[in-house]
Amino acid sequence: MEKFGLIGRTLKHSYSKTIHNLLGDYEYELYELEPNELADFVKSKKLKAFNVTIPYKKDVMPYLDRIDQSAKFIGSVNTIVNNNGVLTGYNTDFKGMVYMLNRAGIEVKGKKVMILGSGGTCNTAISVVKYLGARYILVVSRSGEVNYDNYLEYNDAEIIINTTPVGMYPNNYDCPIDLSTFNKLCGVVDVIYNPNTTMLSLYAKEKGVKYTNGLPMLVAQAKYAYEYFFNARIGDGVIDELLKRLLKDTLNVVLVGMPGSGKSTVGKVLAKELGFDFVDIDELVVEREKRDIPTIFEQSGEQYFRQIESQVIKEVSKKTRTVIATGGGAVKDKQNYFALKSNGTIFWLDRQIESLATVGRPLSKDLSALRQLFEQRKDLYQAFADYKIDNNGKVHQTIKEVIEKL
Repeated sequence: MEKFGLIGRTLKHSYSKTIHNLLGDYEYELYELEPNELADFVKSKKLKAFNVTIPYKKDVMPYLDRIDQSAKFIGSVNTIVNNNGVLTGYNTDFKGMVYMLNRAGIEVKGKKVMILGSGGTCNTAISVVKYLGARYILVVSRSGEVNYDNYLEYNDAEIIINTTPVGMYPNNYDCPIDLSTFNKLCGVVDVIYNPNTTMLSLYAKEKGVKYTNGLPMLVAQAKYAYEYFFNARIGDGVIDELLKRLLKDTLNVVLVGMPGSGKSTVGKVLAKELGFDFVDIDELVVEREKRDIPTIFEQSGEQYFRQIESQVIKEVSKKTRTVIATGGGAVKDKQNYFALKSNGTIFWLDRQIESLATVGRPLSKDLSALRQLFEQRKDLYQAFADYKIDNNGKVHQTIKEVIEKL
């Protein structure tokens, strides 16, 4: 059987195998290569066709027999086809990025565009925004004229495109630049897709700016690569279908709500239904501290508990395909939102105050305390959640509603 695949240096975060398995029935594998292995791998010609990712989109070009004119113009290759021993390089990232921008409604024409990074994807971004009519383009790199020491002098940029790996799994909470003074900003593009929502994107969301991650580009370029692999044409409609399937199959499901609102009960059954892992944040805190939560509160205070809770949330949120039941007060820390939202869809399980459990709850020991706590937190639950779910009925009905939203 003919073999296909993806080459890159670090591919543990990659969704490419999953996407190509959804596109068709062919063998597609991931090949992690060190720089000194690149030449021999390409020259071996053992694959019928393959994709190329960071950091080899430029480096691979000298080993090819032919380079498509548009890829040559862009200056990077991400798709290589072996036709009877002749290796031809193409760039499907270009069309993928155009698709991504259009899907997000980010208008480039007439805008000042700042591109972060100087690798192969930067070359693609420059070509795309030129094609789409950008008014002015500047590139921020570590050693360039515009760099990470002076980029704020150009804070009148209207579109920012991050082509660097800063903020990519496992360094989910890194951010390449500070957006706070970019007052003309109207669009942020981050080509990273794992995590699903990077810190850069979350800060854009906070500013009320249109943003997109790189998943639409990844899926679109894979579809266009497939067409080169098999010399076939398939409609663009498949891109959105694949995006929906990927998000449903990979994003975490996060449950927030009052203490005793059923997050753990619903979460365990939901995880089994979805085929996901299940994590209870409170249980992990207890396991780490080797003492129960009332004891932690009594001996070390709430502030200490919240610090440990936030550490656990940041670690767990890097996972995918996990149902996460949070503690009732997790919504008090904005950083918890950034962590949980980075790879998750957040559901607020709302339950009548009179039905909430109080045993073993240090901040909600009786009905009066529960009512007071709810008044303090209801706006936070609302702000955290993508969806609010009524959890006053049976568990199976709550789970049905959550799955319908997914």
